[in-house]
Amino acid sequence: MAEGGAGTGTGRRAVRRTSIADVARLAGVSQGTVSNVLNHPDRVSGDTLARVQEAIALLDFVPHGPARSLAAGSTRALGLILSDLTNSLFVDIGRGVERVAWERQAFVLIANTDSDLARERQYLATFDASQTLATLVTINDASHYQTLVDQHRPGRPLVFLNYRGPAVSHCTVDMDNRQGGRLAARHLLETGRRRLALVSGPMMLQPVAERVEGFAAEAAAAGVAYFHEEVADLDRSHGFQAGLALRARVEAGEIDGIFAVADLVAAGVAQALATSPSIEIPRDVGIVGYDDNRAAWDSPMPLTTIRQPGDSMGAAGAELAFEEIEDPAHLHRSVTLEPELVVRRSTVDPG
Repeated sequence: MAEGGAGTGTGRRAVRRTSIADVARLAGVSQGTVSNVLNHPDRVSGDTLARVQEAIALLDFVPHGPARSLAAGSTRALGLILSDLTNSLFVDIGRGVERVAWERQAFVLIANTDSDLARERQYLATFDASQTLATLVTINDASHYQTLVDQHRPGRPLVFLNYRGPAVSHCTVDMDNRQGGRLAARHLLETGRRRLALVSGPMMLQPVAERVEGFAAEAAAAGVAYFHEEVADLDRSHGFQAGLALRARVEAGEIDGIFAVADLVAAGVAQALATSPSIEIPRDVGIVGYDDNRAAWDSPMPLTTIRQPGDSMGAAGAELAFEEIEDPAHLHRSVTLEPELVVRRSTVDPG
């Protein structure tokens, strides 16, 4: 008599897959709520979202479609959670991750969060449930870091990019932002600026706080005071408003050098100052940004900036992820990359 179950010839029993109903039962919610968590997390309250995500992780629930293929082990993929795909820095990070993944015969699944913690948590839960080889995530906030660390299921690498956390917890890749702030202040001072202004963003963001620290230290070492303007968001519109707030001081000669902690902010500042017929950049004021993204080099006023090697950051993160994939006993570590000053027309007149 032939061995094996009827109609299969394999002798293997079918394995029942975890369903949405199982997740709903464990979380104590409706199946519709589970569906919303998977597809529209913005519609679900924080406590309920956390409860469903925990149930998804505990049950190893995998959504339908491509994710089932991932769970079956038929593909090799890294999950990459990026903060803002409108910022070319994060596009460069993605290119670096993809390059290393391609060399390892893997591919990359990319998610964009706009720095929203709920979306970061949802994508992390989805990649965990999909059993990607590893997940890489860009963040800049200590509270986001701790929340994601607490949520993540052990046994699968989680690497943080553009953030420096405790190396004993997870691998991280960041930039020496203090040195970047120093480079910005030093360049303004070396081009003869002595009446400086700093346009920063929310100080709870690690890169912002460290850039401010570096700038302040370099200015203090030179015995130069500076005016500080803080914006609520690191985008062009908030930079424009900061530029309008500074315009009268620049016109009066009270400010002749400005460092903005992000290129988008610096571009907005430059646009606002250009509305004054009496201000000429860089004759009257020099402007330095940070990142070297598209806003710096593809604008009517090319910006001097502090370059972050996004491609190298992504590649280093992917290498760390594959190290842990291949050797789960490897020691976590932090990698810090060096920034570089790129001089353009916003501080030095080529003529």
